[in-house]
Amino acid sequence: KLPATEASTLDFKESVTIGTEADIDTYTQKQIEGLLRQFMPWRKGPYHVHGIHIDTEWRSDWKWARVLPHLAPLAGRQVLDVGCGSGYHLWRMHGEGAAGVYGIDPTQLFLIQFLAIKHFIGQAPVHFLPLGIEQMQPVGAFDTVFSMGVLYHRRDPMEFLQQLKSQLRKGGQLVLETLVVDGDEQTVLMAGERYAQMRNVWFLPSSKALLVWLQRLGFTDCQVVDECVTSTDEQRATSWMTNHSLVDFLDPNDPSKTIEGYPAPKRAVIIANKG
Repeated sequence: KLPATEASTLDFKESVTIGTEADIDTYTQKQIEGLLRQFMPWRKGPYHVHGIHIDTEWRSDWKWARVLPHLAPLAGRQVLDVGCGSGYHLWRMHGEGAAGVYGIDPTQLFLIQFLAIKHFIGQAPVHFLPLGIEQMQPVGAFDTVFSMGVLYHRRDPMEFLQQLKSQLRKGGQLVLETLVVDGDEQTVLMAGERYAQMRNVWFLPSSKALLVWLQRLGFTDCQVVDECVTSTDEQRATSWMTNHSLVDFLDPNDPSKTIEGYPAPKRAVIIANKG
């Protein structure tokens, strides 16, 4: 059982920082760290909990820094994050003043990690539902819908984009972050059995092809606002995620390629509005 603590400060605007080391004694800090380590691997973060630095596999704060400048301001909005992982970005959305933040992800470990972090925060309008999007009714009620790092795991990407659209109100904003390849409107890579050692990767379109998909589904004002190759500084093994990471998935002789010979992971952020 995680001990109860009183956080002297909370910061979700610049990071996800809960309290300070001075809020608790050394014994309690060691106890908390030991318990949090039982929920490894920690993939998305980082989190700072009473002086404990949860150094996650991904620097999700870097992704947030790339996405944030392009968003319609989140203050007062109802927000949905599809495939939210442990919920790191949910807290950053809360930090931007969103009125209600909802994350969905079917992975049990991510729910446990989210609840562990929320335990130290207390009451907040931030909620995690252990669901896949196909289990949600098409409510059409959210002002902003995020989906970051999910599209390439879907066997039918068009159906998935339509499901995202069905959660948005008219005029609402979609924020889509996914793996892409270089190329024109007709370029789509369908990976073989594995891509960067991931089994469940299906379609990697070019950014231009992705814009065509979104426009075909009736989205408006579609634009690519960021593209970058993922670095081994942004995704790497740590003491909180000791399994293989990006460096192990790239060709050791040519890091511009995956170990299978595909282009190395490159991610694009695309924003679009529901027409």
